[in-house]
Amino acid sequence: MPQKERLRLLFTPEEIKNAVAKLAQEIKKDYQDKNPLLLGVLKGSFIFMADLIRNLDFPLEVEFVILSSYDRGRKESLGKVKVVHGLRIPIKNRHVLVIEDIVDAGVTLSFFLGYLKRQKPASLKVCVLFDKAPCRKVPVPIDYLGLIVPDAFVVGYGLDYDERFRNLPGLYILEEGS
Repeated sequence: MPQKERLRLLFTPEEIKNAVAKLAQEIKKDYQDKNPLLLGVLKGSFIFMADLIRNLDFPLEVEFVILSSYDRGRKESLGKVKVVHGLRIPIKNRHVLVIEDIVDAGVTLSFFLGYLKRQKPASLKVCVLFDKAPCRKVPVPIDYLGLIVPDAFVVGYGLDYDERFRNLPGLYILEEGS
């Protein structure tokens, strides 16, 4: 008999909204006069980034990259990161804030920060909505942190499993059922 997935609510839409607003307040203090480049990592960060920038009331620019460390249909990272769609604008001497939906092993973010540092930005910081610290294999700096998640596979609010569940307004633990 095939298994069915079950979803168990971890964070409500309201809890996520409050975390995003708190992050925006912290970011405003540091970037209000710097015209930063907010650099979103697709696909997972698009909902978070849209909500975040609506809470920021100062000049900023937005750019996206696509990185991949997962094969479609897998729940574990492959451990190798590839740049599917890289930067299209120079970041030298720019204040860059990387916007990530979730950090677990840290492999993708570590790779990406190395890639960005070689381009000599004026400053480079990281904003993460969901941190799965128990899964960390590579230490990475997180300057702005929203919520801590347990060592479980989570979906919703932009995060997916096999391209499904991104549209859910809350964050859910994906459980295997029978």
